[in-house]
This record gives sequence, structure tokens and C-alpha cells, in this order.
Amino acid sequence: MNAIREQLNKPIVAGVVGFVVGLIIGWFIIGWGVWPVAWTDAAPRDLHDVWKEDYMRMAIDSYKVVPDADKAKQRWQDLEPGAADVLAAITESPAPQIPEAIQGFSVAVESSPAEVTAPEGETAPEGDDSGSNITILLVMCLVTIVLGGAVAGYFLFIRGRTRTLSPAAESLEYTKEMERTDFSARDDGPPISQFMTTYMIGDDLFDDSFSIDSQTGEFLGECGVGISEPIGVGEPKKVAAFEVWLFDKNDIQTVTKVLMSQHAYTDATLRHQLAAKGDPFLMVAGSETVLETDTLRMEARVAKMTYGSGSAPPESFFDKVTLELAVWQKKD
Repeated sequence: MNAIREQLNKPIVAGVVGFVVGLIIGWFIIGWGVWPVAWTDAAPRDLHDVWKEDYMRMAIDSYKVVPDADKAKQRWQDLEPGAADVLAAITESPAPQIPEAIQGFSVAVESSPAEVTAPEGETAPEGDDSGSNITILLVMCLVTIVLGGAVAGYFLFIRGRTRTLSPAAESLEYTKEMERTDFSARDDGPPISQFMTTYMIGDDLFDDSFSIDSQTGEFLGECGVGISEPIGVGEPKKVAAFEVWLFDKNDIQTVTKVLMSQHAYTDATLRHQLAAKGDPFLMVAGSETVLETDTLRMEARVAKMTYGSGSAPPESFFDKVTLELAVWQKKD
């Protein structure tokens, strides 16, 4: 699922997906189901060759009954420019009509043609009604483009907008997807409080704290994590260490540990400087450290971490860190 989301976040992929979805909706659903094209009122010249021949035979029969030369010529012109070919085919295979009827019709239409005039108050048609069909097709194409554009816009702008969330908001969404450790099988039982927090580079004000309460709702203390030391200059801050702390309302001292990057931990000067804030601890993915007070015990686990890259020394600052804090109440 995450791989699909990453692909859809790419503008080109989102555009192609939007086009395909729009094509399916416009062509198959609207074009064939909701609003199919219906061809009506076609002129005789637009008929299939078989139906053109039937039309010509009916014109011959009509002329035989009512020998109106003008009508015969008008019906002849309705089949132009292929009327002569249709009449030739009928002449070669006259049945069921008699050759004399065919010959009489042929003589009538091949004499000087009468000018066809429209009835008074009406204008002669200048062509067939294919324009209305073209209009329908154009409207359908427009609907397809609009729907496709709407889908593409959703992926390009609505989904793209999620990538512009602040680092703090993005880290919150990321934390929700992380799986917490199941402590139910431990001898000391599950913790009374369990928290997860994520830092992402750019969250220069990162500082999470959580209230620790007993099962009856009694306040026991607090715990949290925040930025301890950035390195270098410029924005965003390049965080080299975090402070994890545990406060116990029954203890006079807050216990703190400083979780350091590889560079900060091995740099003697920087490590000595950070040691003044708390016990130093080297951060490694999956590693754990314990903080204890008079009545509380907290395990801080590095659930996931990645280093940043750039001009700073290798493995000196963090790009992303997820910590899990689990707190137990000590038994008397």
C-alpha cells in the first residue's frame, strides 16, 4: 500500500492514472451506458449499400404506380453520388421487379433534371444532421477531459498537499502507523503507560512530554523527549542528540539520559559537553536504555532511526527518529 502511495505521489504517474480513469468513466460508463450515441434521421445516401438498393427499388415501384418524374428525380438525387451504381446493380438483377418498370424509371431520371425547390416558408437542407452527432461527441470528450482532469487534480494537488505538511504534523501521522511493542507476555506485565514519538528533520521545536497515570487515574509523574544538541549552523537544525527524561512525583530528582549520534558519542569534546545534561547513550536502531526513579521504571527503545546527509560529518545528525517509551510502576 505504501509503495502504491509513493507512486501516486509522482505527478507523471498521477496524471496517467487520472487520464485512464477519466477515459474509462467517459468512454465506457457515460459513452456506452449513461449517454450513448444514437444515430437518427440519416439521409438515404448514408445508408448501407443493401438499404440503398431497397430505397431505389421502392422509388421504382412508386414511379410505376404514380409516374411523377419530378418525384423520381428527387429520390434519385437523395442517393447521389452513388445513385447510378445502385440502379446498375438493380438492372443486372431486376427480380422481383419487371425490367420495363426499371427502364421507365431510368428514362425519367436521366432526362433533364427538374430543379428541386423547397416548399414555401421552408429552406432546402444544406446537408445531413451529422452536426448534431458531432456535438454529442464533442460534449462527451469534454466530459471525459473534465473528469480525467478532476482525478488528476486530486492526486496532484490534494494528495500533493499532504507532502507540504509541517514536519511536526507529518511525524504525528508517521507515528500513528508505527506498531507498538506487545509487553503482555513479560513477567512484570504490561506497562501502565506506553508512548511513541517521532522526530523528523525540520521540526526544530520538537519536545514531546506525556503524563504517567495509574490504572485508577492517579497522577504518578511525566516523561518525555526533546532536542538536546544541534550541530553546525543554518536551518533546519541538525540534531546530534536528544534528552529522554523521567519525572516521578515521589522523587526529588528528574532522571535524564542523552541519546547521541555516532559522531557525538565518539567525539570526546562533544560527548563530555553532553554528559553534563545526563548519562550518555549511543543511539542504534533497536537499542534500549532504562531510566529509574523511586517508584517508576521506564524503558526507552529506539524503534527506528536514520541519519541525515550533507556537509556535516557522517552519522552526526538525525533525519528521522522514532522512540518508544514504556513505563512500569515499581512494586512495593
